[in-house]
Amino acid sequence: MTVDSTHDTVLRDEAVAALVGDSAGIYVDGTFGRGGHSRAILARLSETGRLIGIDRDAEAAVYAARLGEEDARFSFIRAAFSGWGAALAEQGVEAPIDGVLFDLGVSSPQLDQADRGFSFRFDGPLDMRMDQGRGPSAADWLAVAEEEDIRDVLFRLGEERFARRIAAAIVERRRERPFIRTRDLVDCVIGAIPRRDPNKHPATRTFQAIRLFINDELEEITRALEQSLAHLAPGGRLVVISFHSLEDRIVKRFMRDHSTAGKDFFGNPTGPVALKRIGKAIRAGADEVRRNPRARSAIMRVAERAA
Repeated sequence: MTVDSTHDTVLRDEAVAALVGDSAGIYVDGTFGRGGHSRAILARLSETGRLIGIDRDAEAAVYAARLGEEDARFSFIRAAFSGWGAALAEQGVEAPIDGVLFDLGVSSPQLDQADRGFSFRFDGPLDMRMDQGRGPSAADWLAVAEEEDIRDVLFRLGEERFARRIAAAIVERRRERPFIRTRDLVDCVIGAIPRRDPNKHPATRTFQAIRLFINDELEEITRALEQSLAHLAPGGRLVVISFHSLEDRIVKRFMRDHSTAGKDFFGNPTGPVALKRIGKAIRAGADEVRRNPRARSAIMRVAERAA
């Protein structure tokens, strides 16, 4: 296993400042990745504070083990972030907690490692699984998926306007030889698209869509957010960093829906408000985007558990 130590943590300072209100509290980094946010959170905690990192990625577990050896306030659970509430219970961490952070999407090291299959820039096995020990890979799915299903995934999850052309090209190409490498898929997409966006690689939306589908990422986000209602203490913070509109739409809707009380026929509130939105959405500043161009699409939203 190759472990890359380079990783630019997006909106690190802003996220930690929004998350940590009580330095002696219990916090969860629900998407540990390479530990950039976790290390910054630990720097804000007192000796009695505690941080639990969660991630299903095998390489994330390697970084987490190192951090656990360095800092006794940190512990790690290897699990999908959609099951973070149950994972805490299994480890004996009692609710409520004081804050949870989700940094959605794929980390820079995952994108840059060819053997993960996430990137259209590097040739490698067409995998795309967050947990390479579970479920079908992207290559497995493309080998058997119906053309209509491929088209639906590309259009719905990638917002790809040439989804029909690309799906047809994939099915035609696999009749001759299977998709095994990322380069196979990149070449197929390039050949299928009649017009290209000069500011975006032609395979960007296709890779995004298939990755989201293979890992069930949007449903994972929904389940993770819902658990914050049960596991956050009053005043506890929910901090979420998204990287594209589909993710952010889910987060924005969740925070909006739970920060407004339902009303009956007469306009009377039908129940308590669960969340309070904190401030406006935050984006990376110009200096951060210059240092890390991937930060340009990041957007952070914060909500607080109502009393």
